[in-house]
Amino acid sequence: MAGNAKTSQAAVLPGIIALAIAAVYLIALLAVEKQSLIISLLAVGIIVVIAAAGFGLLDGVSRAFSDHEDALGGFAILALLAVGVFFHEDHFVLLLVTTVLLYSVATLGLNIQFGYAGVLNFAGASFFGIGAYTSAVLNAHTALPHLIVLLIGGLLAALIGSLLLLPVLRTRGHYAAVVTIAFALLFKTFLEVNDVLGGPQGMQVKGMTIMGWSFNDNIEIGKVSLSFYINYFAISVLLLIGAFIVVRRLERSWIGLNLDALRLDETAASCFGLDVVRWKITAFLIGNFLIGVAGAMFGMVGSFVAPNNYTFADSLILVSILLLGGIGNPWGLIVATFIVVVVPEKLQTIQEYRFLLYALLVIGVLLFRPEGLLPRPVRRYFPGWQP
Repeated sequence: MAGNAKTSQAAVLPGIIALAIAAVYLIALLAVEKQSLIISLLAVGIIVVIAAAGFGLLDGVSRAFSDHEDALGGFAILALLAVGVFFHEDHFVLLLVTTVLLYSVATLGLNIQFGYAGVLNFAGASFFGIGAYTSAVLNAHTALPHLIVLLIGGLLAALIGSLLLLPVLRTRGHYAAVVTIAFALLFKTFLEVNDVLGGPQGMQVKGMTIMGWSFNDNIEIGKVSLSFYINYFAISVLLLIGAFIVVRRLERSWIGLNLDALRLDETAASCFGLDVVRWKITAFLIGNFLIGVAGAMFGMVGSFVAPNNYTFADSLILVSILLLGGIGNPWGLIVATFIVVVVPEKLQTIQEYRFLLYALLVIGVLLFRPEGLLPRPVRRYFPGWQP
């Protein structure tokens, strides 16, 4: 028994070391302001990752996460909380990290559609915007509890997304993608011409309040002052944990098995009795629900919504995160979201060229690592189980 315990600890150690290094590196990157130092840190990070991959060190990390995902998930949460504690007074950094967390929730929803069921959705930002506008309207005109508003945002995104089901179900591949692209363009136009929703100027969104606790007020604990964004950071962490658990449980269930069969060969799955329509609808609605919840939360975090924040270009950013991280791997999506959101914000010199950066990232991944930074491992229903 003692030998098995030691073996288990040794197996999980590479994952713990990787998380510790990643947390320290992220804190350093977020804390540095000088552009030359930021570029140097990014260069060092790229070199270290390439060297680790060359020496096979990343294989040990990958095995550790595959065999001990629950334990390392706990350490990942601790690392994330350490980042929040370190920057407890910094409004900008906490807002940036909270944005990463909510984008991660949205891409997890997109991953159910793309990664598991193979249902193409190039209107992710539109469903994100539906959630955000839902929070803006309900917070302004109703007294509904804001946690309920989050759920309604997800439900409305799923409901409106159901309007696309008929054309999506009647098409395949790039034809289905064109349907979602058309919806993204129409959604932005609808927001711009709708004066009830603020038109092109957008709308203000009231901050979140839970049981009388206003999330837009700074927290004073003795002589320690905490940024009000720490409230949003904390609840975004909880949303990400919940979304991650849902996605992982879905993948390892018989539902995930059906979705995989649908993605790999729709015709063969149908011949073996799989209800293709049913599982496409399931993936599309669940994915849009998660995207809508993240959007509703993001609307309250940013305190403002406008049509230009939910364009087709923003949908492509979500897709680039999916491709960069590794389609079907939730861990890879979180890593890719940090890269795609944080790096352009820190490199102010490339702000105007950030879409060029996204395009280059996607092209580079498709050419040199088409499976993404962290490819999806072989399906394992019970992590750590060995035959």
